[in-house]
Amino acid sequence: MNEPELIAGLLKGEGKAQKYVYEKYAGVMLGICLRYLKNQMDAEEVMLNGLVKIFQHVGQFKNEGSFEGWMKRVVINEALGYLRKKEPLHLAIEKDHIQLAASDASIESELAVEDLLQMLHELPAGYRAVFNLYAIEGYSHKEIADMLDINEGTSKSQLSKARALLQKKLVGSEQPRN
Repeated sequence: MNEPELIAGLLKGEGKAQKYVYEKYAGVMLGICLRYLKNQMDAEEVMLNGLVKIFQHVGQFKNEGSFEGWMKRVVINEALGYLRKKEPLHLAIEKDHIQLAASDASIESELAVEDLLQMLHELPAGYRAVFNLYAIEGYSHKEIADMLDINEGTSKSQLSKARALLQKKLVGSEQPRN
């Protein structure tokens, strides 16, 4: 099924088109949700809610960019909305300032994807959202500020603090355990 046929089928509410979207994109969408949310059940719920919104609002797709990119944006917005309800994003400001010396040495690690995902989940909600949007999804600080209803400086600050926390966790995971 090509993209125009898929969109036409979704506009008509065809179950075949909806099933195709689910089978082809559910894994990708769940992966996106898992980067934002702390547990599998919440991620699955948000992913399914995102798919329902895609099916209900497919008429809003303007054929600007890829349909998959539009669907990802819908799911990201759904995840951010869920986070806003559960964990206020703008309140994720640390009480203590983290100061880590910049290190030129790169950390060569054989960390599993699950370990990295766990480190992301341990970040405060605001840091996690900004880090995901900037470093993984590729949004600019201006776009992030608009999406999260924060100012651009807050986005930059939260990204910096998220990176510092992740660096600290990565360095800690590299130290030998007794």
